[in-house]
Amino acid sequence: MTPAGNVTRVPDNVAAKPKQPGFEDTLAELEALVARMEAGSLPLDEALRSFERGVQLTRECQASLQAAQQRVQMLTELRGGAALQDFTTAAAEPGAATEP
Repeated sequence: MTPAGNVTRVPDNVAAKPKQPGFEDTLAELEALVARMEAGSLPLDEALRSFERGVQLTRECQASLQAAQQRVQMLTELRGGAALQDFTTAAAEPGAATEP
């Protein structure tokens, strides 16, 4: 309640929206899960649940990477219509010639 006796209400879309973990958090969880599974000491049921969770985490990571790639592509295209090129180690080195 506010000092005037009114109830302050948080909009439903703000209160009901849980914060999604970021790419780094999701990847860290996936790496920890893989380490536990590689140890080989999980019972079968827990290993299956862990595998299912790993698949879900992998998909979330892939979706995050795809979204980031799309953002980079959009930003690159907005900056004067520059053409995207595959990254190569030689092209990243100073003074290296690029292939047509």
